[in-house]
Amino acid sequence: MFWKFDLHTTSHIDQLLDREDVTLRELMEEDDVLQECKAQNRRLLLFLSQDHCMQELVSLITTEPPADLEERSRFKFPNIACELLTSDVSIINDKLGGEESLLEMLYHFLEQDPPLNPLLASFFSKTIGNLIARKTEQVITFLKKKEGFIGLVLKHIDASAMMDLLLRLISCVEPAPLRQEVLHWLNEEKLVQRLTELIHTGKDEERQSNASQTLCDIIRLSRDQANQMQESMEADPLLAVLESQESVAGLLKNMFEGERSEASIVNGTQVLLTLLETRRSGLEGLMDLYSQGYERSYTVNSSILNAIEPHIKDFQQLLLDPPKKSAILTTVGVLEQPLGNARLHVARLVAALLQTSAPSICQEFCNLSTMDLLLDLFFKYSWNNFLHFQVELCVAAILNHPSSEEQPNPGLQNHDGKPAATNLEVQGEAMETGRTSDPQTSIHNALVAHLFQKCQLVQRILDAWEENDKIQAEGGTRRGNMGHLTRISNMVVQNLEKGPVQAQIGDLIKELPEDCRGRWESFVDETLRETNRRNTVELPLCSNQTVNQDRSRQPSTVSGQTSQQSFHFE
Repeated sequence: MFWKFDLHTTSHIDQLLDREDVTLRELMEEDDVLQECKAQNRRLLLFLSQDHCMQELVSLITTEPPADLEERSRFKFPNIACELLTSDVSIINDKLGGEESLLEMLYHFLEQDPPLNPLLASFFSKTIGNLIARKTEQVITFLKKKEGFIGLVLKHIDASAMMDLLLRLISCVEPAPLRQEVLHWLNEEKLVQRLTELIHTGKDEERQSNASQTLCDIIRLSRDQANQMQESMEADPLLAVLESQESVAGLLKNMFEGERSEASIVNGTQVLLTLLETRRSGLEGLMDLYSQGYERSYTVNSSILNAIEPHIKDFQQLLLDPPKKSAILTTVGVLEQPLGNARLHVARLVAALLQTSAPSICQEFCNLSTMDLLLDLFFKYSWNNFLHFQVELCVAAILNHPSSEEQPNPGLQNHDGKPAATNLEVQGEAMETGRTSDPQTSIHNALVAHLFQKCQLVQRILDAWEENDKIQAEGGTRRGNMGHLTRISNMVVQNLEKGPVQAQIGDLIKELPEDCRGRWESFVDETLRETNRRNTVELPLCSNQTVNQDRSRQPSTVSGQTSQQSFHFE
């Protein structure tokens, strides 16, 4: 810092400030005005904090620039004004947060008719967000006095900057008691319910998408902060509402009421998936699923599952009859009936629900033959790896079901850690394939049997593999789902060798028709073994100790080799 030792030369800013008639615009023309502001140039700060300068800065970030200006310079001054107002200099923060007239100028920006200019909206959001963090009490007091504040923010929710503003109110308020006060205020304003109402057929798709993303971010933020809170702290009211059966049921009603639209289905399902998250995104990979079991950062509130269960048949219907989509041209030809984002999200939801191991959910999937339908789609859309991955997760959830000793008890809890009242009990007698008196294990065994008997997983694998071999022998292209099919095949073999349902899978294989059993044994001993050998890649330039350590962490393959495998995913 040269200025600390008076080694810098006088800046041009100081020379301008020597003039009595210098204007704010002249100073903003200087390239180093922001640097000088952050360097606490006292003369500059005193000038900027004058009433007329602060009013002009606020006006710049809230007023549409003249349309006749050159586009590249049209938002130059609004951008610089925003940077100055959010430079985190105490004298500017104090002036902006302490002067109600300036706050009123800022607030007036929200009172415009939509749509807001997205760039100005981002300047507004950044400025208010900075004040929420730095002048918390003053700004919160001001906003709470504005009865229509939340309504105005939601009116402009099509601008992503409004999402950021809501999230700052939830995450940037300190200390904890004041944050709790803000959360109660937002809850009293029915923020969650009003966002949920925006996810509805007939609403603008951009508004639906932003409302969905805001709800997802609220869930994640609230759960993260709940994990960091002391036990004595009060529960988050917004999270309590979001996880309530009434709230989830309201969301589902919006999704399926009236004419179904892909936007409402996809955006609503994204909220459901976030509610069902047991750990943060990025840890969903299959290797994590295999090697780390069912460790959970969060427990799934049973009220969420209670609300979803009656609508499983509606999601099943979406797999059968999705919202209509036009044919699309792909690299492998014209696809007359694309899978669509709605069906992909249903597949994601099924995978997430199976991982909860809820008995009545599993039984409903059996009753509806949901896995049979997903496998149909897996083979029909042989080039959609997004779908293939979700089906693979479904199979993994069924075969890697934790034993009753490994399952948390109760498995489903409210966010406050108290046992949740649930109606997710096994209804009626256990299915005849059940091998234990424990209802949850009995239903899960029925789901495993369903996968091998009704869905004919083994026969499907063999038929698809032979058909692909025939296509390739005729000079055709290897099918795009073969990498995932290889992994599913290995998954079956691994669980036949060791796993919570090892004995049951062994019996189910023995029950196969003799010719099919012979084909499977030949496939495992020869075809799959050779495929694994070809797909095995030894890591180069690694010491033997490192390679051995890596190998010890990998799931076994049918060949007994445990080195890292690289599968081809088209």
